[in-house]
Amino acid sequence: MAVNTSACAEVQELMAALERGSAPPDEFFCLTLSLLGHQQTKADFPHLVRRYKYNNPQLHSELQEIYTGYFQKQDFSSSLASDYDQDLDLALALSLQEADLSAQNLTNDATAQFKVDHKTSSPLSFAAVVQNSSAENKSKSSLPSCDGQALDCKVQIGNCSQKAEGTERQEQKQIDDMTAYHGQPEPEDCVLESCGNAAIFLEDPLTDPTNSKITKKIKKRRKKKTSLLLRNPTAMKPVVVWFRRDLRLYDNPALINALELGAPIIPVFLWCFSEENGQNFTLAAGGATRYWLHHALLQLNLSMQEVFGSRIVFRSSRSCLQELISIIEETGADTVIANAVYEPWLKERDDHIIKTLQKKKVTYKVCHSYCLYEPYSIRTDGVGLRGIGSVTHFMSCCKRSFSMPIGAPLEAPSALPIPSSWPDSMNLDQLKLSRLPRRKDGTVVDWAIVIRKTWDFSEDGAYRCLENFLNDGIKSYEKESGRADKPNTSHISPYLHFGQISPRAVLHEAHFTKKSVPKFLRKLAWRDLAYWLLVLFPDLNVEPVRPAYRNQRWSWDRQHLQAWQKGCTGYPLVDAAMRELWLTGWMNNYMRHVVASFLVAYLHIHWVEGYRWFQDTLVDADVAINAMMWQNGGMSGLDHWNFVMHPVDAALTCDPYGTYVRKWCPELNGLANEYVHQPWNCPPSLLRRAGVNLGQNYPERIITDLEERRDQSLRDVVEVRKKYPEFVDALTGCDMVQVPDQLLALTLGRSDAEGDVTRNRKGNFLLPVITRKEFKYKTLDSDSKDNPYNTVLKGYVSRKRDETIAYMNERHFTASTINEGALRHERQQRTSRLMEGLPQPKEPQNKSRRTPRQDPFTVVPPAFFHLAN
Repeated sequence: MAVNTSACAEVQELMAALERGSAPPDEFFCLTLSLLGHQQTKADFPHLVRRYKYNNPQLHSELQEIYTGYFQKQDFSSSLASDYDQDLDLALALSLQEADLSAQNLTNDATAQFKVDHKTSSPLSFAAVVQNSSAENKSKSSLPSCDGQALDCKVQIGNCSQKAEGTERQEQKQIDDMTAYHGQPEPEDCVLESCGNAAIFLEDPLTDPTNSKITKKIKKRRKKKTSLLLRNPTAMKPVVVWFRRDLRLYDNPALINALELGAPIIPVFLWCFSEENGQNFTLAAGGATRYWLHHALLQLNLSMQEVFGSRIVFRSSRSCLQELISIIEETGADTVIANAVYEPWLKERDDHIIKTLQKKKVTYKVCHSYCLYEPYSIRTDGVGLRGIGSVTHFMSCCKRSFSMPIGAPLEAPSALPIPSSWPDSMNLDQLKLSRLPRRKDGTVVDWAIVIRKTWDFSEDGAYRCLENFLNDGIKSYEKESGRADKPNTSHISPYLHFGQISPRAVLHEAHFTKKSVPKFLRKLAWRDLAYWLLVLFPDLNVEPVRPAYRNQRWSWDRQHLQAWQKGCTGYPLVDAAMRELWLTGWMNNYMRHVVASFLVAYLHIHWVEGYRWFQDTLVDADVAINAMMWQNGGMSGLDHWNFVMHPVDAALTCDPYGTYVRKWCPELNGLANEYVHQPWNCPPSLLRRAGVNLGQNYPERIITDLEERRDQSLRDVVEVRKKYPEFVDALTGCDMVQVPDQLLALTLGRSDAEGDVTRNRKGNFLLPVITRKEFKYKTLDSDSKDNPYNTVLKGYVSRKRDETIAYMNERHFTASTINEGALRHERQQRTSRLMEGLPQPKEPQNKSRRTPRQDPFTVVPPAFFHLAN
């Protein structure tokens, strides 16, 4: 549906009036409905008022009540006005009453009996879900629908034993039909409760089963729309929903798909450390991520208990497949639903589970929500392979993806059907996800104390974080996202990693609030790109993508590595970032570039060491993103970083006033701004006055010759490129990589890729990739001392300051031009008077005053002094 920009702008003005109190909530809803229309208001109003959930809960509750009451009434009205066949189908499905009983008697008897039975036996309840594939079906549906999502309604079936005229055999048959109902003849008396808890009895005087034409038509429609038939949960097998990295209720496709089955739901979380961690030093489950996972599961379990009365079944084992089979045997479940994970080793495990469960006649359904585009659906048709690894190339490929459209987020379920019996479950603490180390004396080393105080691990915390960013931080994100001393970033990366907020919800919230800053939204594209590259290169975390760089020379100085890890390098900006990482489990993207450049370009330590440390200490440690970032920073990835962060000059960009360094390196708090990032240049007297003793309370620099070490890094790369010329494109000078197997079959024989791929002597297909210009230049002339393509950034205070300086320079240039013109005119006048013999104009005695003293208005009369005296 096209979005009316002017209408959205008017809605924003109405929201401002609502916040000021000049517009009541009901008037605001009516005006919004008139501006956006019925369908768009129904879809977008909950997202529109989400901002008031925490800022003004009372207003949010009142708006939600108005919204719910209106659309429930509309849905019920549309159900009563639906077409004849649909009403007849539903009425027949909800009634087994004899044809000779009138509709009025049916209503009265069922109401009285339901009240009696409701006291003696607990009614069975489950979510009624209808998914419509077109607007036409939505208009014809006789049940309230929410665009393919779970309906906010419950169906309660009472074991009504209303006795009609007939034999005991007929009466017993009615009871048997009701208790064993699963697409069988319908229960005798049913009550359909709407969202407003108002009992609605469907009456239809045309439910005469003797009408053969109507009966045939009903049976035909029942086969097509079996989802409309009510099912008895006691006769249905439960559904297992396997939670992995989708720890949320809102926009959870697996949960909604389970609700559509109308069966009891058993939420399950399985923990297998060996499977999650992967092979080949993947280290997917680091200490910080496990700690976050523990608290995220705790919050999700509490939400399920408080809202739905449900809970999560926790299991820990050496095999997730064995635990799934055990739960299936205990509960009799015949369906398992999960949201997909895309790491190659987990994909192989899931494929094995699917094959095994199929042999046991168990259905395994996979939903996609972790990325905007499914990595296995990305196509390069019509785009080619040139530029692979760049986000621009990837976004072009996404347009040709055969995955489903992104769509709008799904609403959270209004109810979770509870099984009659629960399988055995471990306590969350028994999974040992948040286990802390102990000293020899038994005391606990609580390294996560700052992490607990810094983060809110709940799903609501994710939306609060995003809301704060969209309201405030995004204003400076486009130009000041690198600032480490200001909260200009969203901080939602750990929530995205564990699926506490979906990327689709982030995209929708940013777009709906009209805060769609391109730089911010491109981060989501980078995230999808990382998973696509991990699918193409399964060893992305350990093996360089560029084959020649496997033999690059690296330093194995463990003291340098430990100093970098502990934040004791002697370079305050690097140390502050590494200390923030250790204490909080996070640092912004710019600081990750700073510490990565220092480790690789200046310490010459292999990028794999940086990857491993980040995997263990980051709360958002994502194998795909982390490996792609370190590959590019380590000069062996598909997209070379075209920059190197200087450990001192970079501070001009991210911490110009030293606020960030003083926060995480408090021993330097007394230094002036010009010395806080380079204390070795500070005079000894100022160091003593600030209480800084280099080598004692703050470390000396572990390296001092930054320029020399940077040149050595370049020479190491050039040496590798010269040693393996078969991996260097002779025409462009770019590095070449082997075409992944997933792309090779699709690439060969395509006209758009004929000029991209070449074949070497060994028969391998190679592809030129993005390469730094300084590498090309140094390869051609390695002895030259100059480097016109030097990528070391010198840093700047801010783009805003640059723009201000440019503005002032422009204004100063204009002012100087005007002054120069005035002086030229004055010289011309003087010259013309001299040539014509005219006297020159008298110079004012006081040029600093605009008004000459001869002006009578500036002279104080003498009489004034006499009066004053």
